[in-house]
Amino acid sequence: MAKRFVIIGGGPAGNQAATHAARLGAEVTLVEKDIVGGAAHLWDCIPSKAMIATGGALRLINEAPGMGLTQVSAALDFDALKERIGSIEARLQASVTELLESQGVRLLRGRGRLASPHEVLVDTDEGAQHLEADVIVLSTGSRPRIPDWAAVDHHRVLTTRDAYPPPELPDHLVVIGAGVTGVEFVHMFASLGSEVTFIVSRQQVLPQKDPEVAAALEADFLARGVRLLKGARAVGVEVAGESVTVRCDDGRSASGSHAILAIGSIPNSEGLGLDAAGVKVDRSGYVVVNHNCQSTVPHIYVAGDLSGKLPLSSVAAMQGRKIAEHAMGLHVGPHRHLDYEKAASAIFTEPEIADVGLAEADAFAEGRKIRVTKVPFSANAKALIDNDPRGFVKIVSDPATGVVLGGSIVGRHAAELISVIALAVNAGLRVTDIVESLLVHPALAEALSDAAE
Repeated sequence: MAKRFVIIGGGPAGNQAATHAARLGAEVTLVEKDIVGGAAHLWDCIPSKAMIATGGALRLINEAPGMGLTQVSAALDFDALKERIGSIEARLQASVTELLESQGVRLLRGRGRLASPHEVLVDTDEGAQHLEADVIVLSTGSRPRIPDWAAVDHHRVLTTRDAYPPPELPDHLVVIGAGVTGVEFVHMFASLGSEVTFIVSRQQVLPQKDPEVAAALEADFLARGVRLLKGARAVGVEVAGESVTVRCDDGRSASGSHAILAIGSIPNSEGLGLDAAGVKVDRSGYVVVNHNCQSTVPHIYVAGDLSGKLPLSSVAAMQGRKIAEHAMGLHVGPHRHLDYEKAASAIFTEPEIADVGLAEADAFAEGRKIRVTKVPFSANAKALIDNDPRGFVKIVSDPATGVVLGGSIVGRHAAELISVIALAVNAGLRVTDIVESLLVHPALAEALSDAAE
């Protein structure tokens, strides 16, 4: 008899676990209450990148004279942008659904919860259904965090979930939150024509990133007219008519037509019946998991944001794949576990930012000996051809062995270029392996071999 998988949550983690387990011979039921493909993925990630792409197109058109062209102009059609986002979401959702069906995965619409360690109760429009399972995967994701001091009305005061796209294009947006989501909002709405004020509680944007990377992004924001309030922690939001005012703990304030909260997320762990199954959570509500993504109940696995690991779609999808393989017995002995410290990530600002592996600042903080090499894109022929020489490539390596330990890229197509360094980090390659690769000329990737050399 085939192993019975029940997966609660149809995001990247759940979809990958479902399709991979089905290919391996499991009987799979996927329970999803909202959007197949994942709310965070299709309501947040994909729409935001679509809006950023539109803003990028506007900027390229406005910079046409720098490419030897006569000045041309373009204006944002906000309704057309919303239709474009809806079309992309629909196509991706249909693609995911078709893939699940092609692999024989049963898709059950409803809200699932654990009734016991081996039983899932699903509330559907037709009534409750009880599912028996040998393996259960929980991948219910997360939702935006809303502090007590912020009265979100989803019109003037928005969460991230309200902003892709927002009800209307803000005249002046106040962005609260210095992390990845916050800087993407600043870039996105500034590119679309909004005035932007950015409230940053620390002394730099992206406080968890390389200071040199953060400085490059700050300089670009300031050049584009973004108002930065650094060292200011938001403590209150008031709406008066068509104006929103954000108060900070140091007495400063910022006013605009809209404000958006980009201050993190909380896991969707409530109402899952975790206590009924004996599954433990930590103080923040994330399920406690081991290196195989198993909870404290071994046949109940957890993936994606609910696991408390890196909140990246790529990580969630790989967790789902590893779970399917582990639960189906493909790893009866030692095997390669997920190494979250070697996951590549990107920030889709302009210029783009991407990094992977060991950061220079972290190495120095640990007293670790490293070799750091850096090459600016201003020395790269393709960057000059593209009229965008901003940014740099930085590679961190072991001075004794030459093994690539990490890297950062700021510049056009950084999210694509980081894949080369990510491969080197995960495969244990040396800088000489990059240097001796015969890359295309002219290409931005040449900056990788130049930095490695």
